[in-house]
Amino acid sequence: MKFVDEAYIDISAGDGGAGCVSFRHEKYKEFGGPNGGDGGRGGHVFAVADSNLNTLVDYRFARRYDAKRGEHGMGSDMFGAAGDDITLKMPVGTIISDAETGEVLFELLKPGEVITIAKGGDGGFGNLRFKSAINRAPRQKTPGWPGEKRNLKLELKVLADVGLLGMPNAGKSTLISAVSNARPRIADYPFTTLHPNLGVVRVGPEQSFVIADLPGLIEGAAEGAGLGHQFLRHLQRTRLLLHVVDMAPFDDSVDAVAQAKAIVNELKKYDEQLYQKPRWLVLNKLDMVPVDDRAALVKDFVKRLKFKGPVFEISALTREGCEPLIKEVYQHVKAQQIAEIPHVEVDPRFAPGSMDPND
Repeated sequence: MKFVDEAYIDISAGDGGAGCVSFRHEKYKEFGGPNGGDGGRGGHVFAVADSNLNTLVDYRFARRYDAKRGEHGMGSDMFGAAGDDITLKMPVGTIISDAETGEVLFELLKPGEVITIAKGGDGGFGNLRFKSAINRAPRQKTPGWPGEKRNLKLELKVLADVGLLGMPNAGKSTLISAVSNARPRIADYPFTTLHPNLGVVRVGPEQSFVIADLPGLIEGAAEGAGLGHQFLRHLQRTRLLLHVVDMAPFDDSVDAVAQAKAIVNELKKYDEQLYQKPRWLVLNKLDMVPVDDRAALVKDFVKRLKFKGPVFEISALTREGCEPLIKEVYQHVKAQQIAEIPHVEVDPRFAPGSMDPND
């Protein structure tokens, strides 16, 4: 399935049905009175977060969605039926915003979450509503209210705990395939990854986190160069960034330190908050470096980069060093999750071990 993380749609909720002017006509009932019913409300447009979807491709070609209008009211006290609602299934992580103003309207963050993105119009009143002691034969009615109409932009940001970033061919796809259940395309040429890949990393029983492999970045990505600029937004919801660096490039003229600095600069230019996220250094492909030269190579690289955070030495191909990495990552993600839980003050009378307040 083609990966699509941006789409534009036009939606219209149903208009409300009009009220009815009608009077009761029966034999021997000279003054039957009004019996015109109300119109039915128009159909709503809902959006639901579906965990089985991971792309917006369904909305790339089908852009128009209209809910049914409500039925008009009728005589004999009959109200019009409500119009049928429509439900649009979207991937978890979809942001729904106004296409014209850019204002963010809704976010689908939890599987199964349902939101109303356009409300149907209320039905109009029939003349039965206007009956009173001084107006016994009302001929008033009101039309139905129009349903909401919106032009929306759908934007998908993948929900991952950890994001991999780095230059093309740094070994990100090999790493995610080594530590998770994801099976991305792997080849020995740049830009093998053309869209984000998500994988679940199992650390132990009921211990896991989600990792995202994004297309490689190049210098100038924040301005639109290469492929990575299209997917930088997917890193904004991660709790941790793993900066994967190729320590054994095929081209000896390539300066790995300069490439690493270029990636950091692109993050800063794209989004300051993204730049401030926790970022760990993962030095990959060390299996291609002679054992006696590794320590000096790593020390020189970290010194020239002036990196102060955690540094991990791995080989994604042989999985050397991957086990300690994922354990440390899980501990960090778990601590972040706990820190995000809102603190609730507990009344000391109801604290564990306290006496029953009713005693």
